[in-house]
Amino acid sequence: MTTTAQVRGTDRPAGSDREAGWRDIAALVLARIGARLRLIASAVRPLAWVLGAIALGSLVIALPLGWLEVAVIAVVIAVVLILCALFLIGRTAYDVSLDLARTRVVVGERAVGALTLANRGSRAILPSRVVLPVGAGRGEFGIKRLAPGEEAEELFAIPTHRRGVVSVGPVSVVRGDPLGLFERAHRRDDPIDLFVHPRTIVFDGQSLGFLRDLEGLPASDLSRDDVSFHALNEYQPGDDLRRVHWRSSARTGVLMVRQYEETRRSHFVIGLSRAANEYAEPDEFELAISLAGSVGLRAIRDSQHVDLRVQGRALPSGTGKQLLDSLAGVEEGRAKEGGLATLAGTVAAHMPLSSVVVLVGGSRTSPEELRAACARLPFGSRVLAIVADLGEAPSLRRIGEADVITVGALEQLPLALGKVLA
Repeated sequence: MTTTAQVRGTDRPAGSDREAGWRDIAALVLARIGARLRLIASAVRPLAWVLGAIALGSLVIALPLGWLEVAVIAVVIAVVLILCALFLIGRTAYDVSLDLARTRVVVGERAVGALTLANRGSRAILPSRVVLPVGAGRGEFGIKRLAPGEEAEELFAIPTHRRGVVSVGPVSVVRGDPLGLFERAHRRDDPIDLFVHPRTIVFDGQSLGFLRDLEGLPASDLSRDDVSFHALNEYQPGDDLRRVHWRSSARTGVLMVRQYEETRRSHFVIGLSRAANEYAEPDEFELAISLAGSVGLRAIRDSQHVDLRVQGRALPSGTGKQLLDSLAGVEEGRAKEGGLATLAGTVAAHMPLSSVVVLVGGSRTSPEELRAACARLPFGSRVLAIVADLGEAPSLRRIGEADVITVGALEQLPLALGKVLA
């Protein structure tokens, strides 16, 4: 007996494939048409939309009622819109180069730059307007007609009244009509960050920290195990037998062990408080940043490892440039981030082996807050608190084991530190 099996096909009919293909093509065409319409709509300014609505409304009213005057208004507006739209025709294919002479300046200095536009094409480029955003503002330059191979250079200067990180660019080439009804902009360059550093002061004198490394100065703390030999003591239960000095033990008849001076790595930590309620005014906060920067630069000059912390995060500070770049971007924090005591607790948690800790705060930091902050820092660290108080004479006081200096102006910092290091 012969059995015949019927096999069902799994392939879709050819008509279904064609329909799916047409749907994909239609979706692609609609997407491109939509993108082009959005591009056209982005070139229309609000005033042009208003005039277009007036022209359309006038035409709707004039046709049924036969008002010739209203129809003339609609035609005139339509002609103006068409003529203004013709100004968008033309290429803006400039080769744009944005160059800043220096990307790092000190607050108060001018940052000088140059904007170069070149026509690398084979046809002339009609006059255009170039917009250069600078932070929250912007500069505008009128560029003349450029023949093939011709270049135009515009020089500019950026005043820096405040510390910060200013974004310069991207350059936008704008083509539009004299009435401002239509405007087409094309970005032609990437933005450049301009770092406006805080003011700092260079001072000489005694080193700010302890060099607790193999070639540095030993600390006053004694240790059972280190590299800087201090003295011989009698053996006490619990001492490491590997530290026994056998020759002295044989000579004296008493078991003697070596004792060392502790030599930890030099670790200089600066804690800058961003709490707005600790500063009487914005200029006082700027003074605190300048003080932190000056102390940090001096520590880096002393070849110390410097860490910079604010509420919530650590900031790059391996070199002088990194330190000032980080301080340029520091802003006042929110109340929920805590004050100087909270910052000190963070320093103690993340940097327990710090040798020198400098806390910088404002004039509204209470003595209780200072005392709590200094008490939270790692045991054995040398603590210095700097209080920025505009207009005050430099002074020195002690809170617990910490030296607290008050500084009323950046130029007073060397004198105030001299009292501490004397």
